[in-house]
Amino acid sequence: MNKENRLKPILVASAWPYANGSLHLGHVAGLMGADFLARYFRIKGNPVMFVSGSDCHGTPIEVKAEKEKTTPKEIVEKYDLEFRNNLIDKLGFSYNLFSKTANPFHYEKVQEFFLDLLKKELIYEKTQNLPFCKHCKRFLPDRYIEGMCPKCGFNEARGDQCYECGSILDAKDLINPRCKICGEKPIWKDSKHFFLKLSHFEKPLFEWVKKSRNWRNNARNFTLTFLEGGLHDRAITRDSSWGVPIPLPGYEGKTIYVWFEAVSGYLTASQEFSQKIEQPDLWQNFWKNPEAFHYYVHGKDNIPFHTVIWPAILMGLGGLHLPDMIVSSEYLSFEGKQFSKSRNWGVWLPEFLDAQNPDALRYYLGINGPENADSDFSWREYQVKTNTELIGKFGNFINRILSFTQKNFNNLVPERSGNNNENEKIIDKCNKLIAEVGNLIEETKFHEALKKIISFAEYCNRYVDSLEPWKIIKENKEEAGNTINICIQTISALEIAISPFLPFTAEKIRKQLNVSGRTKWEFSPVEAGHQIGEVEPLFERVEV
Repeated sequence: MNKENRLKPILVASAWPYANGSLHLGHVAGLMGADFLARYFRIKGNPVMFVSGSDCHGTPIEVKAEKEKTTPKEIVEKYDLEFRNNLIDKLGFSYNLFSKTANPFHYEKVQEFFLDLLKKELIYEKTQNLPFCKHCKRFLPDRYIEGMCPKCGFNEARGDQCYECGSILDAKDLINPRCKICGEKPIWKDSKHFFLKLSHFEKPLFEWVKKSRNWRNNARNFTLTFLEGGLHDRAITRDSSWGVPIPLPGYEGKTIYVWFEAVSGYLTASQEFSQKIEQPDLWQNFWKNPEAFHYYVHGKDNIPFHTVIWPAILMGLGGLHLPDMIVSSEYLSFEGKQFSKSRNWGVWLPEFLDAQNPDALRYYLGINGPENADSDFSWREYQVKTNTELIGKFGNFINRILSFTQKNFNNLVPERSGNNNENEKIIDKCNKLIAEVGNLIEETKFHEALKKIISFAEYCNRYVDSLEPWKIIKENKEEAGNTINICIQTISALEIAISPFLPFTAEKIRKQLNVSGRTKWEFSPVEAGHQIGEVEPLFERVEV
């Protein structure tokens, strides 16, 4: 995206977490970049639609409800509330709307999409031979059946996808299939269902992917390989009463598959938000405007649903904007091992946020997360990153400059004087920092952006250390004042640059600088004579 297009409408579509359990840091690592993007583009002045929500109809919710002897609805309500509390209130995700798929508005819109595709003959009915457990007396949804993946040999592949190699599967493909609930081998029985004609979209999808230039490499490479294997029509309904009902008579007890209706949530949430703010046509500026730009942010296990399934649905519906940038993260492990609920191995978001600074987590996952390769969370590394970089290089510089101003200049920004060439050189660096960080965010290079900010903070520390204003002030207050003025300008630049990443910290810096919220993505100098606010440390050290 170039500067001429700065006011393009921006859709930020963040993956919908399953409402069947607490989020762990591995989940958050795949979502964090979405908030960086939304906050940046809002400051820049673009119209932004940032949507997500709780994925309520996946089989994991049914499994969880059965284990806890409760209902799927109660499970969903519990974790949807927890997600909102943690992601929005505590971690600061700035959604326009965090919705949920167990929502009457979503039901209505998904049913409209279904009927539209059916009318266009892109959905058709077919009798399907499905796994049925005689012991449990029920058809087995994809996640209720496990077996060996025919492509990689992983023994816990599911009936819809192998999470080891990423292949999308059919339950019949599994070797030695078994019921996840009781372990019995299923039999196969006929059941009528509707299929999405994915084969119809094979050529246009392949051509579209080949032309794409803004995807993460894992998404592009996986999708091209996937399409080269050919697309097969796929059932979009299932034998279950928990989900979006099929809007046709005679299909009671059957619902629309989560993989069809959950990805549709990006569009339905945009429409729902427009209704909520009483601008019912607003969503069209993001979805029917060829000038719009769409970011899809998720983990790599969700790649095929965002690069094949959802674009096919959008092509079928017609006149809707296709994804522009696929931002698919790799995996985050914990202390060298995979996160696991069953083995109780991981760091869960509610507990983390009860004890730690949310911006410290945002910083760690922003600079050390699985952006382009798998990464690992360790408590030791988290401690080092927070104490040496966030506090030692960034926070301490800001604190000592503002504290010095408070003590020696009566809380007033001193006059600038002295070497004008040197001063202008540093102001140029401030402008350059803002421009470069902005470009890196647009390219979803969050690691690089944060490293550039910390590198600038290191430069600022070296600058003030070399001039030693705490010594010079005894002999030449004007010269010391010039140094402090320039340092306050760099703090202003650091605040703007860090604000998409660390919103709570940026707000603290603004209060200490006594400036209002930024409305433009550009360097904003602080005038001499401006009174700063109350000064206090930005962070607390992380102890062992």
